[in-house]
Amino acid sequence: MSERVERAVALRHDDGEVPHVVAKGYGSVAEQIIEFAMRHDVHVHRSPELVGLLMRLDVDQRIPAELYRAVAELLAWLYMVDGMVDEASSSGGK
Repeated sequence: MSERVERAVALRHDDGEVPHVVAKGYGSVAEQIIEFAMRHDVHVHRSPELVGLLMRLDVDQRIPAELYRAVAELLAWLYMVDGMVDEASSSGGK
């Protein structure tokens, strides 16, 4: 990693369920979370404001209603990116 990561939060979202925190940490723990995600082809998104709010939650805690919109917008973007990647892969990158 070229840039030091100060904090990170990992969310899990299963269809029909409210996303919940599966990992969070500061410093070297945050770097490990990011490295794990990258090794497993999980998207990493930088949003310091959202991370700050999510750091207040406990691991296994579902996101509160106040964060639904912000997290929904992020998930929608990720699903769109996944669709673009899948489409490019199936068309040979053309």
